[in-house]
Amino acid sequence: MLVPRVWSSVRQGLSRGLSRNVGGWASGEGRKVDIAGIYPPVTTPFTATAEVDYGKLKENLHKLGTFPFKGAVGGVCALANVLGAQVCQLEQLCLTGQWEDAQKLQHRLIEPNTAVTQRFGIPGLKKTMDWLGYYGGPCRAPLQELSPAEEEALRMDFTNNGWL
Repeated sequence: MLVPRVWSSVRQGLSRGLSRNVGGWASGEGRKVDIAGIYPPVTTPFTATAEVDYGKLKENLHKLGTFPFKGAVGGVCALANVLGAQVCQLEQLCLTGQWEDAQKLQHRLIEPNTAVTQRFGIPGLKKTMDWLGYYGGPCRAPLQELSPAEEEALRMDFTNNGWL
């Protein structure tokens, strides 16, 4: 597979401290390459049943977090299906350097995001979409609808942060 070989060569290059000359790459000569502005792609891993493997995704993100990259582009955007304007507002606050307001908004989004990506998954996302006036629709097999207790817990995740 190409991806492991590419990342393997990137890791080797990072450990050697990539350097180059005007005339091309040279070992130990020239100026160092600054990789601080490089944003590595992160693909979504899936299980054998074609569901998002959130455990593997979390593991991959943790591994990438050890690389000396500046940050990442994109995200797991299930929450954008129900709080799209707020997710876009968070991006705008970051782009304009309003870090304190961005942090406050992000803290209000964490619990609902966890609810629809990890805790209750697709059934929780669909239920929340229905509550907020979108069409979430029924779950396809083998997924089950939320139980009344799960539905109440999901409602609290959104109510506690002022979204419902």
